[in-house]
Amino acid sequence: MAGQGNDRARTRTPQGTRRQSPEVYRRRRIAVGVLVVLILGVLGIGVWAAVAAVSSTAGGPGPEAQQSLAAAASPSASATGTAGASQPASSAASPSASSDQGSASPSPSATPACDPHLITVSAATDKASYAPADKPVFTLKVTNGNTVPCGVNVGTTQMEFLVVSGADRIFSSKDCQADAQDLIKTIPAGGSETANFPWQRVRSTEGCKAVTGEPKPGVYVLTASLGPVTSSKAVFELK
Repeated sequence: MAGQGNDRARTRTPQGTRRQSPEVYRRRRIAVGVLVVLILGVLGIGVWAAVAAVSSTAGGPGPEAQQSLAAAASPSASATGTAGASQPASSAASPSASSDQGSASPSPSATPACDPHLITVSAATDKASYAPADKPVFTLKVTNGNTVPCGVNVGTTQMEFLVVSGADRIFSSKDCQADAQDLIKTIPAGGSETANFPWQRVRSTEGCKAVTGEPKPGVYVLTASLGPVTSSKAVFELK
């Protein structure tokens, strides 16, 4: 029986060679078909990968690149990068800085200084006309025209009473002055100080040299000075 089964499984060709049974051929065809399917599958995957790569290159950035571009184009990322890179923070971007500036106290203003040009001097006499026996009294008045108190030297080193008659220099309080002294006084804003000088109706010369004669009746002019500041003229008459 075993010999008959083997004889059924294969036959011999007329030339004496063995011929495979139809079942063997069917199995071989099935194996070849599976192999062809596998090869086609591998080729198909390769072609799909190549097409996808070409499409990605030609059509635009991939998913990762698209995510990066989306993050770079977002408003928050753009504002932060711009402020941090080259532009200073504005009040809108930094409300805390704006509030700090608003609450800062202003710097104190400088204390006004005394303007020497606002220190003025005026001259006056106690009478407009003097009898032969009268002795004139001269007055120097210094006024602070500043808006703040000012210290002014009103000492005899700075003070002068000068009397002239035309071109004739009659008298100066500095000609025979002895022991001249400085005297600093603080004069309030808009305030004034006065100094009086009684004139003995005598003449004087620079260096306190001896002078003969007395001032004659006539019209005389008085000016008062305090340092570089000189008053306007005060006119009086001697009889």
